[in-house]
Amino acid sequence: MPLSVVRKQKINKKEALERVNSLLKDAQAAKSQELADKYVKLARRLQMRHKLRMPREFKYKFCKKCGAYWRPGKTVRIRTHNGKVVYACLKCKAMRRIPFGK
Repeated sequence: MPLSVVRKQKINKKEALERVNSLLKDAQAAKSQELADKYVKLARRLQMRHKLRMPREFKYKFCKKCGAYWRPGKTVRIRTHNGKVVYACLKCKAMRRIPFGK
């Protein structure tokens, strides 16, 4: 078989979810912002390909618009306003508003 033909390895949803978790944990531990963003991009692509839900603990850790991993104070500004937590991405200026309850 020629080297130009590369087969993609098929994995099931459980293995894909484990891979997404490990990629996002690697993004959390990454020293550089570029590496963290790359891990988030890979995890999101895998998550969308297998139609998985994003794990709750990582759901609000990256920008949905530009894919940047959020580090409070460096790449995201977090504020509260009118019963909502407002995340403002400092890379693409996108806003994400999440209501919080009583």
